[in-house]
Amino acid sequence: MAMAGSSTVDDIARLANVSTKTVSRVINKSPLVNAETRERILALMSGLRYPGGSQKPVVAAPRRNLIGLVYDNPTAHYVIEIQRSVLAALKDSGFELVVHPCDSNRSDYVDGVRRFSLQHKLHGLILIPRVSEDELLATALRETGCRYVRVASIPLDDPMRTVLTRDRQAGIEAAHHLLSLGHRRLGVITGPRRYRSSIERAEGFAQHLAESDVGLSSKCVYLGGYTFESGVAGAEYLLAQTPRPTAIFACNDEMAAGIYKAAMRLGLSIPDDLSVVGYDDSPLASQLWPSLTTIHLPVSDVGRLAVQSLLGHPAADKAAAAMVGWQAAVTPRLTIRDSTGVPTGHRSDAC
Repeated sequence: MAMAGSSTVDDIARLANVSTKTVSRVINKSPLVNAETRERILALMSGLRYPGGSQKPVVAAPRRNLIGLVYDNPTAHYVIEIQRSVLAALKDSGFELVVHPCDSNRSDYVDGVRRFSLQHKLHGLILIPRVSEDELLATALRETGCRYVRVASIPLDDPMRTVLTRDRQAGIEAAHHLLSLGHRRLGVITGPRRYRSSIERAEGFAQHLAESDVGLSSKCVYLGGYTFESGVAGAEYLLAQTPRPTAIFACNDEMAAGIYKAAMRLGLSIPDDLSVVGYDDSPLASQLWPSLTTIHLPVSDVGRLAVQSLLGHPAADKAAAAMVGWQAAVTPRLTIRDSTGVPTGHRSDAC
């Protein structure tokens, strides 16, 4: 077998369908590679032809000034804002952004991300939910020697590889706001259970209600899909309960917009009959009428911190060196608008 041009560890790994770490082990005569794989890699290495016919040692490929963004997220606004924030952080750095949408339900998606990284010789990857929450993907990237940073709601990795979004705290803030207005019959429309961020938001909400001696039964929780349609369905389900909730927390703004539609169909006024809180503070939040009270996630900071983790930044490096347990993180905050208010004629019993 022959191949023209300079060959690298990455090339060998792709041809042998193994990680670059495995190729490196063969080169270094490590006993940790099985005989069949070792022979396949050695055969490829011996068969490669280099310019001028000379045999040169296989060396690591130089990485390009490219940062990859990998996502499988149904919220278009979030993906777009992440891209904008990363591009802003990369300005004048000499680095460019390439994106890789994927379907994390597919059994081969991890291999697809791995190939994307190797083929483009990326300097590093930014992973956002839900792919950032997949330990199999993180393990595969570590094995190939690919730099990465994970945007996640809880610590999942080395602090220098993670940007925390503190989703649980945001859920607590939403519950605190509604309780402070006097609501005691509350519902929540969650995102998909396979998203850790969805779990954290809903559990933070329920946690604060429980600590305040306000019940949240299972019939007051609807499993949504981060889509407008699931918001409509979730609101119709919750508002059919007896007694019906006077306030609903939706775990993203698109589902909150769906609540508006369901409320209108039922002749309910927002916020007089029903208060609504969303999450993300997307442009939709201020376009709805009445404008939506929502959790603002500082996405521009998320992108900036992720880029700093990959490229290095003097301030961040200094902080990390000086502080044990230093962690890049953003803090969501409640943005109060017109969709929440004091409930009228409410009773004290829980939903």
